[in-house]
Amino acid sequence: MPKTADFTATFAALRAILKPYAAKMIVAIDEPGEYQLSSATLKDRIGRPLYVAAVQIKKNYVSFHFMPIYADASLLEEVSPALRKRMQGKSCFNFTAVDPAHFDELSALTKKGFERFKNTKLPWSKD
Repeated sequence: MPKTADFTATFAALRAILKPYAAKMIVAIDEPGEYQLSSATLKDRIGRPLYVAAVQIKKNYVSFHFMPIYADASLLEEVSPALRKRMQGKSCFNFTAVDPAHFDELSALTKKGFERFKNTKLPWSKD
C-alpha cells in the first residue's frame, strides 16, 4: 500500500498550499481525499460560488486544480518545463508523490494566481 501512503502525504502537502487562502474563500469540500475552494464573491453562470481550486486523490495520482491559470494563461509563462510536464489540460497538475521543488514552484504560482484572480471579470457578470 505505499501508493496510498504516498497519495495521502501528497494530498496533505498540496492541500497545505491552498489552506492559507481558505479564510477569504468558501471551503466547498474538506474531506479525506478532496479539498475544494470556491470564490466568496464571484458566481458561476447560474449563481453558485465560482469553483477556484481543488486537490483530489484520484486512482493513479493526486490532482491540483487551479482555475486562475485557466482565467489568465499568462501565469504559465514563468512555469518551468518540469512542472509543465505534470499538467493535464489547462489548469490541472498531477503528482504521485511529494515533490518539494515542484510544490515550492506551485505555491508561488498559487500566490500569484490568487492575487490576479481577485480582479477577474467574468463574461456573464453584470459588474
